[in-house]
Amino acid sequence: MTSTEVTTESEESGPSGYAAARLRLLQQKAQSGPPRRAALATLTDEWLTGLFNAAAEHAGVRGAALVAVGGYGRGELSPRSDLDLVLLHDGSADAGAVAALADRVWYPVWDLGLALDHSVRTPAEARKTAGEDLKVQLGLLDARPVAGDLGLVASLRTAILADWRNQAPKRLPALDELCRERAERQGELQFLLEPDLKEARGGLRDATALRAVAASWVADAPREGLAEARRVLLDARDALHLTTGRATDRLALQEQDQVAAALGLLDADALLRQVYEAARTVSYATDVTWREVNRVLRARSARPRLRAMLGGGRAPATDRTPLADGVVEADGEVVLARTARPERDPVLVLRAAAAAAQSELPLSRHVVRHLATAAKPLPVPWPAEAREELVTLLGAGEATVPVWEALEAEGLITRLLPDWERVHCRPQRNPVHTWTVDRHLVEAAVRASSLTRRVGRPDLLLVAALLHDIGKGWPGDHSVAGEVIARDMAARIGFDQHDVGVIATLVRHHLLLIETATRRDLDDPATVRSVATAVGSAATLELLHALTEADALATGPAAWSTWRASLVSDLVKRVAAVLAGEAPEEPAPEAPSAEQERLAVEALRTGEPVLALHTQAEAPHEDGGPEPVGVELLIALPDRPGVLPAAAGVLALHRLTVRAADLRAVELPTELGERADLLLLSWRVAAEYGSLPQAARLRADLVRALDGSLDIPARLAEREAAYPRRRGVKAPPPRVTVAAGGSQLATVIEVRAQDAPGLLHRIGRALEQSAVRVRSAHVSTLGANAVDTVYVTDAEGEPLSAERAAELAREIEKALG
Repeated sequence: MTSTEVTTESEESGPSGYAAARLRLLQQKAQSGPPRRAALATLTDEWLTGLFNAAAEHAGVRGAALVAVGGYGRGELSPRSDLDLVLLHDGSADAGAVAALADRVWYPVWDLGLALDHSVRTPAEARKTAGEDLKVQLGLLDARPVAGDLGLVASLRTAILADWRNQAPKRLPALDELCRERAERQGELQFLLEPDLKEARGGLRDATALRAVAASWVADAPREGLAEARRVLLDARDALHLTTGRATDRLALQEQDQVAAALGLLDADALLRQVYEAARTVSYATDVTWREVNRVLRARSARPRLRAMLGGGRAPATDRTPLADGVVEADGEVVLARTARPERDPVLVLRAAAAAAQSELPLSRHVVRHLATAAKPLPVPWPAEAREELVTLLGAGEATVPVWEALEAEGLITRLLPDWERVHCRPQRNPVHTWTVDRHLVEAAVRASSLTRRVGRPDLLLVAALLHDIGKGWPGDHSVAGEVIARDMAARIGFDQHDVGVIATLVRHHLLLIETATRRDLDDPATVRSVATAVGSAATLELLHALTEADALATGPAAWSTWRASLVSDLVKRVAAVLAGEAPEEPAPEAPSAEQERLAVEALRTGEPVLALHTQAEAPHEDGGPEPVGVELLIALPDRPGVLPAAAGVLALHRLTVRAADLRAVELPTELGERADLLLLSWRVAAEYGSLPQAARLRADLVRALDGSLDIPARLAEREAAYPRRRGVKAPPPRVTVAAGGSQLATVIEVRAQDAPGLLHRIGRALEQSAVRVRSAHVSTLGANAVDTVYVTDAEGEPLSAERAAELAREIEKALG
């Protein structure tokens, strides 16, 4: 049978009529969301009914039905959704006739270019396949008759549901494992910058799994907000399908603004925040539901053994173990004691949360809901007990997270801390960040809990960790805005005036140590004095050091390393000395090391560059394994123009990432008694991937770059053209500024730009063309963002005038633009 033969239907039921009606429906701006999905399902039902009835009559088949399963069965058709169909027959018709019937239904669907997931089965075959394949069984739970013998479909639905409920003790753990494996592969929707709305944890697959659990009658998912969360995710998927014209579930960065506009939202951030809220609702419902499923299944498996032990008597009542005043453990969860009175005890919310976290037990959903409706608000400022319970909750480590999420799910966090609302589910566009703003703050407190033995005031450290990014979402610098908000929140929590000031200082300067250590010259007295002035006391410095580490560890793997930790520790040591009354030593001209002197002598003798590569000793990483801290590259060569851009360009060509760079001139006596100027470059580098190049190859390319026979800009351009960057969000333009007062010995130029191979090379060329001398360079890269700081002087070794420095900044910005 040809495609033409099976599509000669009437205009109303044929493909062309359906296609036109479908197009009109999808183009109607006024109709969207659930009504459009339902209308699309109804329209598709009508078309398929016409196809099926005509085909069944033509094939002479009776006792058959067309069944929609999966999303189509639920009536949730997105613009590019698959049609999941089962042709169900009672087995009485000839196999050839059933095949002809199927062809006359499937071919028109394919002719329209619609994705089709189809099968032909008897009820017995459907039950057998469902028993062998969990995904098939899940699809059949949503079976819905489209056309044909309704009784046949009804009996199959009854049998499938009965099988599902009877097999629940085996099937539900398998479904739980399936969901966990998928979450491991796809990640958590509520934290992904490009989430998969269907497959990621907290997405549409999990929402469907919750429906299956409810159908088993073993446990029911929390109903509050779940239907709305499903609607939000489905609406976002509809808009994504219409925007891209593709059957995709991944919300890619470059499409988020268009999807947001299609949904009537302000921008991509508003879209992500809405999607994150929905995913968080589904994720929380998933956690609660599977915990209840496991509890019920454990109880069922234990019941026969208990009856045998008790001689068929009644099972004993569940033990209730006291945890805190008004709080007990019962059946593996934290619940309220029978005597607890939330309406009279405003601290009970925090006391129950702290007890749950400290005991590493889940906080009962029913208890959280009860507290959300019955608990008396805390007075402002909080009493000392409430403040202590908050600190106890934050200090519980990893166990803090699920308890905090339970409180957030019922709105208790924003009731306790109203300013939390602005960071709730707020996305972070920098890919270095693993979490949304609110979850990052909780993760920072988790990390800080392991550092509390290093500080004299662990309570201030934990609260500062929780609040350090609270200014995100407000206009301007989030550290400046955060200082004001944190001051108010700390006072609300009940800290005294002195402690409020310390927390505010920690929030204001939470980036000070890491930025200074990685971007400034620590040998410059002005650098150390400026940090000491900002911090103010040794106790605050101690707290800020721990907060810096906690913040970085909670950001993501790219934000902290042994190398960064060593730089921060060095800075802290120097600042502590100043705060103890010791003046920072004026840096004397540093004598070359023995190896540097050897390289310099060799460079003087040969008149050419001399290189040495040394792998640094490995240091223990936080997980106990070794972490390489980079490779030291030493270069000595006769002083001449163009050294910085040439060296940086050669390293970029060899795919070496520069972490720090120091350039200085030394004088050595010649054989004729004169003195010759040489340059010593001491750089810390790391291989972008693969193994390190040989020093001889680096030296050969450096010689060619200096004599002009190696065109570095052209080579870098060729490589970039060969490996174009993936299309995505357009990066903001580079920004070059002068750090006023950053140094007494040089002018500090700070370059913020999108990280790219050869960035330091281009900066070096711009500096070379401006006839300034580079004293040192400090490189910091986080994800796609690079911050390169260079210390420059004029030809006489003096800092530049303010006018000349501003002009230089503009020249570099223009060169990078």
